[in-house]
Order: sequence, then C-alpha cells, then structure tokens
Amino acid sequence: MSRSDNAWYSHLKHLNEKPWWIAALISWGIALFEYLIQVPANRIGNTEMNLGQLKILQEVITLTVFVPFVVFYMDQPLKLDYLWAALCILGAVYFVFRS
Repeated sequence: MSRSDNAWYSHLKHLNEKPWWIAALISWGIALFEYLIQVPANRIGNTEMNLGQLKILQEVITLTVFVPFVVFYMDQPLKLDYLWAALCILGAVYFVFRS
C-alpha cells in the first residue's frame, strides 16, 4: 500500500477487539515504512517539482490507493461523491502543474 492512511483505517476491521495502543503501534509501524519511502521520494521530487506540486501529487496517489481500499477491503459502498472529489483533485492537479 502506498499510504499509511490505510493503516489508520484497517485496524477498524481487524483490531477492533484489541486495545487501542496495539492498533496505534501497528499503524505507526506501517507509517514508518511509508515515510522511509516518502522522504527520499520527496527529496528527489523536489529537484523537479515545487512543494505545492509534490503535495498535490501525494494526494492523488493517496486517493488512488485509498478509494479502492475503502470499497474493496473495508466493504464501504462506492459513492458518486468520490467522482466529484476526483474531479476537484484533477482541477488541483491542473492548477498546480500548469505553466
């Protein structure tokens, strides 16, 4: 998975009977793994993009992973609101990447 956001939510399905601190430790472990990849990627990306572009790209990647995660793994219904949100993100991509 690309983002630790999924770690923050997957504990709701599999660790809801465990104490909260166990879910927190597992989530933090997954987040650490993500940041070990994200920090070098941002340093490399910063040579080609500005911070606004990096952040929007990061959100696009997050939603690309998060929406299927929510629908298929967490068994949440696919909503039309996801389409509207995707169009808003697409607009953000356009505005931060236009020359």
